[in-house]
Amino acid sequence: MKKLLSLVLAVVLVVSAFTFVGCGSKDSGKADSDLKVGCIMVGSAQETYTKAHIDGIIEAAKKVGIKETNLIWKYDVKEDDSCAKAAKELIGNGCSLIIANSYGHQDYIAKVAKENPKVDFVSMTGDFASISKLDNLYNAFTNIYEARFVSGVVAGMKIKELAEAKKIPAKSYNKDKKVKVGYIGAFPYAEVVSGYTAFYLGIKSVYEDVAMDVTYTNSWFDPKKEAAAADKFMKDNCIVIGQHADSTGAPSTIQKAKDNGALVYSVGYNIDMLDVAKTAALTSPLNNWGVYYTDLFQAAVDGKDLPQDWAEGYAKGAVSISKLGPEAAKGTDAKVAEVEKGIKDGSIKVFDTKSFTITGDSVKATKDPTKGGIIDLGLDKGVVTKATKDFSYMDFSATPPKVVYKGEVLDTIKDGEFSESTLRSAPYFSLRIDGITEID
Repeated sequence: MKKLLSLVLAVVLVVSAFTFVGCGSKDSGKADSDLKVGCIMVGSAQETYTKAHIDGIIEAAKKVGIKETNLIWKYDVKEDDSCAKAAKELIGNGCSLIIANSYGHQDYIAKVAKENPKVDFVSMTGDFASISKLDNLYNAFTNIYEARFVSGVVAGMKIKELAEAKKIPAKSYNKDKKVKVGYIGAFPYAEVVSGYTAFYLGIKSVYEDVAMDVTYTNSWFDPKKEAAAADKFMKDNCIVIGQHADSTGAPSTIQKAKDNGALVYSVGYNIDMLDVAKTAALTSPLNNWGVYYTDLFQAAVDGKDLPQDWAEGYAKGAVSISKLGPEAAKGTDAKVAEVEKGIKDGSIKVFDTKSFTITGDSVKATKDPTKGGIIDLGLDKGVVTKATKDFSYMDFSATPPKVVYKGEVLDTIKDGEFSESTLRSAPYFSLRIDGITEID
């Protein structure tokens, strides 16, 4: 039977499993070394998010012994019926395991999965496999929020160094005397909210007096929009600009401004940005997708089971940060090592409820169903004591919104922290905390 969402992944990883039919099943008694894998990519190697997936798939295939000719690629597949068409073509090419790497592919992958029960489908970053009643549909994500927190620590160390040396100009403080930070997000999804909040909390763990503005490009990959967003933040005199967007547009623009005398630094995503921002780049949080794909491919080849939701972070090496930039603050290496160790051993909790508050407009935004919808929020002087979420998959295009797949209603607060990516693999942190402002 399928496991309920109330089971945390730590239990699911031990107890729950679902056989990859057609990928070397347990009943076959033999591994299928000729496994064909279909790879549906939302972009190409020119787009940093997809490049990370491509590298991870190729790395894992080599480790497991899957021939590179048995990796069948579909690049630049849009989040529409093109995805279903690509999946069907891959089935026709003999693929018995199909991966789609974008959240927007999920609905189309689920439809094809229902029609082809002997083929297995992984919708990366998806969020309803475990409640879909489809035994051949899987979701996976990394705990990238852990690496975003660490990248925030790197940014915080730099801000602290500059502040203590009195090198931050008055225009880079807001009216409350807090240092200005900018963040470029793709969409107001929980995945992005989880990431930018972790980044902000990482900064604050080192340097308390910061305020962060977030803007959205409404695209995962748009170099021009990302560059324009960086320009906007620099005009507002932000000292550090982070991103959850998939191009080098922002870091490149920040480097040009820095070359012209601006005091500004970049924290990227997906890849080391030093090639395009040689002195502006501080670091980038990285998804090490090869860890997941190795687990996936090995299970497929060996006929072993894999849980329907997979989520791992620093403890398994699934996330990290890139090489520190040349202008990272003195002592950052040691601080990063300390924080990474704390995340691994559990002594540092990224979303410790004592580290943030929710008051005023933040309460309204947190309860907004179009922004992730915490349906029952408990607060004690702004500190979150309860954040109950409906894990049903909703169709918000309908009026009123309708339930597509029914999930459980669960409290996301466990032992004083928001328990991210344990009730399902995809992020569901949608709290809007004090100190962060979403702007147009």
